[in-house]
Amino acid sequence: MKLIGKNGSGTKPVTTEPDTESRAQSPDDPEGGPGALPAQRTGAPAGRRSSAGTGPDSLVHVSAQEIAAGITPYAGPQAALAERDGADLDGSSVDGASFETALAAREQAALESRHRQSADDGDTESASRLGSLLLRRGDLEDAEPYLRSAAAAGLRAAANNLGVLLHQQGHRAEAAQWWRQAAVAGSAPAAHALGLQLRDQGEEEAAEYWLHFAADHGHPLGAYALGDLMEHRRDVRAERWFKVSADAGHREAAYRLARMREAAGDKDTAETWYRTAAARSHARAALRLGVLLEERGEPDEAARWYRQSAQNGEPRAACALGYLLRDSGDLTAAAEWWQEAAEAGDGNAANALGALHAGRGEAATAEHWYRTALDAGDQNGAFNLGLLCAGAGRDQQAEQWYRRAAYAGHREACNALAVVLLQRGDESGAEPWFSKAAEAGSVDGAFNLGVLHAGRGEQQQAHEWYARAAAEGHGEAALQLAVAQEQRGNLPGALERYRQAAGGGSAEGAFRLASLLDRRGDADTEAEHWYAVAADAGHRRAQVRMGVRAAERGALEIAESWYRRAAEAGSRSAAFNLGLLLARQDSEAEAMLWYTRAADAGHGRAALRLALLALRRGEPVQAENWCRRAADHGPAEVAERAGRLLGALHAELSA
Repeated sequence: MKLIGKNGSGTKPVTTEPDTESRAQSPDDPEGGPGALPAQRTGAPAGRRSSAGTGPDSLVHVSAQEIAAGITPYAGPQAALAERDGADLDGSSVDGASFETALAAREQAALESRHRQSADDGDTESASRLGSLLLRRGDLEDAEPYLRSAAAAGLRAAANNLGVLLHQQGHRAEAAQWWRQAAVAGSAPAAHALGLQLRDQGEEEAAEYWLHFAADHGHPLGAYALGDLMEHRRDVRAERWFKVSADAGHREAAYRLARMREAAGDKDTAETWYRTAAARSHARAALRLGVLLEERGEPDEAARWYRQSAQNGEPRAACALGYLLRDSGDLTAAAEWWQEAAEAGDGNAANALGALHAGRGEAATAEHWYRTALDAGDQNGAFNLGLLCAGAGRDQQAEQWYRRAAYAGHREACNALAVVLLQRGDESGAEPWFSKAAEAGSVDGAFNLGVLHAGRGEQQQAHEWYARAAAEGHGEAALQLAVAQEQRGNLPGALERYRQAAGGGSAEGAFRLASLLDRRGDADTEAEHWYAVAADAGHRRAQVRMGVRAAERGALEIAESWYRRAAEAGSRSAAFNLGLLLARQDSEAEAMLWYTRAADAGHGRAALRLALLALRRGEPVQAENWCRRAADHGPAEVAERAGRLLGALHAELSA
């Protein structure tokens, strides 16, 4: 038995990723950007506008994009609501190009002038509208007195917008008071803003009440925030509110709903919602959709969604697209996408690039990308640097990289480090690393730990680790268990383990399975199959057996082919059998070459055959030399015949 070390670099991206995002998102920019309301735990994508109304009591939503473009920008995880003239202030109402035209500027100035004159004459509705206009423009100081007067007069739109203004200025407590006043008066946007602020203050029960109010009044962001809060509490009702928000056009809600359905095992429904979110340019949804399609065997459509996700800024999708292109044979395009992903901070892509260059023998470039992966926080980079150094004979550096990755928890690095330590005789240092690798799920680590215990004669512990590795498909571990079963006489148990070993890629396991079936004599077809599997994997004894079986059927060309493969790989039995076959075909000269190769490798029968051929040619001295070698190599019957022939030669020579 030998220790196993797996060199696994450039593995495909994990398809599971965290859903949380700390930054706030507006309905116009669901993937990110500063907002004006208290931050939602994940992005708050595209929400449907509230139905437009008239008069100062209309509820209007100002997106984060508007605030950034039309109001004084501020830092902090807040999103804002504003109400103005009964119009819904989403991104489409703040068209920069239209506002830049002279006509729009004149109309705006005229509107502001009319509202200001009316507000100064005591019209509270005009004061509310003027305050909203000024708020949109970012003139908070001028807007505040107008909004205060209108809010004091009981206009809920003004109260809501005053809350926005105060929140912008950092006066959160007073902002909450005005939002509460507007929410009590029926404002869903104010209830949403108040709910988020209460949630961020840890008052979750009160937050749930107001978010529920907003959601019940048709506010998509309120429904999303309520679903988010409920999911945080592991409340099964979260799915309902995500669906309400998603049906209203909220793409992040559609994505979250898809994730919940996928986690529940309902991939069909999950795919539907991923498509919904992806169609609204949600990058992570497009990535997950691509993963589902790739798993289902639809690489072309998967590539389309990966590409969309990558173009929307998701580096994991660029990495996944690179793997698809690599698998289709387009390494050039794969490398381009991997590089784009790697430069965006995807460590998996950087490792893939490193493996690509390492495979081409471009060690310096490979090392660059492995270091890039490591800088991105991917410890595979350190492990791969260890492999690269080991392959170049830089053993000390390899150990250092293995150790760095191992201390970071990389299970295969733990195994590789243990192998290095054991090979240099440090068994006590190796064992803890084998244990750490095995406990972390390294199949090779579990097998190697079994080898370590077996070397000490601790068979029970060895078999426990072999069993753990075999359960994960490790063929060589299953082989060790099968041999133990056969030695105990448990042939059914041995057959089961040999099949497991063969299925796990063990050529020796396939050969032993075929031999056991062959000895039973009731499964010749299956035995032939497993002999062929082992022979194709380069198992020399299986190749000899395939040659023998072909010769027995009269298929001499096939037999010769198998014998040659095994003989050229160093099998003395195959060389002897090839010599016999060639001799029968009157190729005596080539047969002699193979007999000689077999005899030089210690094959007694080949040496005896050479002795007989030497006698036939009248070369007694050569015959005597071959006889002595045949007697030395055996087996017993050959040694006996060689001894008799040697005695006859002595008698003839002395006569």
